[in-house]
Order: sequence, then C-alpha cells, then structure tokens
Amino acid sequence: MARHREPAALTGLRVYFADPHAPWRRGSNGNTNGLLRQYLARSTDLSVFSHAELDAIAIRLNSRPRRALGFATPDEVFSGLVDKAANAVTARNAEGVRYET
Repeated sequence: MARHREPAALTGLRVYFADPHAPWRRGSNGNTNGLLRQYLARSTDLSVFSHAELDAIAIRLNSRPRRALGFATPDEVFSGLVDKAANAVTARNAEGVRYET
C-alpha cells in the first residue's frame, strides 16, 4: 500500500487504514477471513499448496456475491472500478492532461 495515493486519485476512492489490533474497524476483512477459513484452517502452511490451488480458492471467493457489496461479487466491483479509472484517464488524456508513471 506504499503507493495507495495513485489508485485513490484515479478512482476517487478514499483509502482507509485501520488501527493495528482493532479488528472491529475491518469488518469486511474479518468476513473475508471467515470465508477463507472454509478452505484453509488458521494454521495452514500455504507452501504445501500449488499456486493453481490457491488461485482456485481466490477465484471462488472473488466470484461469490457479498451482502456488503449489494450482492455483487468482488470481481464485478473491481471490474467496475477498473473501468471507471480507465475512463477517467481516457477523459483526462482527451483534455490534454498527461500523467507520468
């Protein structure tokens, strides 16, 4: 998250950093961890899984509708944000504004 300002500027989203050891401030994170526990126990050594196996779990989690997202999937929400950012960059470039990377 060292470069959090860049996607925030492109999407217009505010980035929030919760205090350490304050899980009640990270409700979605706690919920996601709970969903992840359906596939992997807390003390699971991830090195015994292949990249493909871990990707398969991520795909299942990211294509599961979430109440907090209005029953959209994380994939759908992310795609919408990427589209919004791309459209913003295109519009700014059309106005002659250039961004350095």
